[in-house]
Amino acid sequence: FDYAILDESQAIKNPLAKSARAARMLNAAHRLVLTGTPVENNTFELWSQFSYLNPGLLGNMEYFKREFATPIERHQDEAAAQLLRQLIYPFVLRRTKEQVAPELPPRTERVLYVDMEPAQRKIYQHTREYYRKLLLGMIEEEGLDDTRMKILEGLLRLRQASIHPALLEPTYHGDAPKFELLLETLETLRSEGHKALIFSQFVEVLKLLREQMDALGLRYAYLDGQTHHRQVQVDAFQENPDIPFFLISLKAGGLGLKLTAADYVIHLDPWWNHAVEQQASDRAHRIGQDKPAFVYKLITRDSVEEKII
Repeated sequence: FDYAILDESQAIKNPLAKSARAARMLNAAHRLVLTGTPVENNTFELWSQFSYLNPGLLGNMEYFKREFATPIERHQDEAAAQLLRQLIYPFVLRRTKEQVAPELPPRTERVLYVDMEPAQRKIYQHTREYYRKLLLGMIEEEGLDDTRMKILEGLLRLRQASIHPALLEPTYHGDAPKFELLLETLETLRSEGHKALIFSQFVEVLKLLREQMDALGLRYAYLDGQTHHRQVQVDAFQENPDIPFFLISLKAGGLGLKLTAADYVIHLDPWWNHAVEQQASDRAHRIGQDKPAFVYKLITRDSVEEKII
């Protein structure tokens, strides 16, 4: 090819993935990549995109790990970061959103806190104590490295308990204050003629929410990783004034969508990587948006969610 252009090039951020290997095999006289997030989690994501764009510039993986990844990520080595910046600088054309779209209306972000109900707090504290005892024993016997997966499992369960206890105990019939606040907010937004995107990391959360929205007669479009006809859902939300809400799983809808019909974005649960949430919020706040955008994060007080943000 004369040109090979990768749009949303963070899709090849894993250098070992088949997609990244396939991209590197393309034979082209000129190569371009376009991305809003060249680095989300670690510097190897930058290496992967440059190994396609300009092979050899940053050395092989072992060299890059030794000279850049380890010093920058583990030791906060500013000299190594500066050298990496200088190496890639001639090949990067960077424009911020303020430069590209100065006409965009303002975006306001707010964190809305909710308190747990007594029954929810009991489940949360029981879950926390269970994993605390389990992990302390495992760390003493097996060491920290062998306990990592169990630590992540414990954090996952606490995150679920913070959102809705029914995710842990299907027989739970008590209140879930976060859902109550969300549904009240949605009723208000609908009555005032607004449109909103609702994001969650968990498909199970969206399933619970769908049941409650169906019971209230709230219409919505829906998108997760299993949705086959994505564009049908996007078009329905963008064009139909009778569909005010769009339920989206964070990973499935974090990029590649233009949803400027929405002027509200609601994150039901926080994610460890703020850049991923920003990407999701940007679905509504991009070229074509003519209304001020409002981003709400729903956070359960005295829970792991506060630690995440």
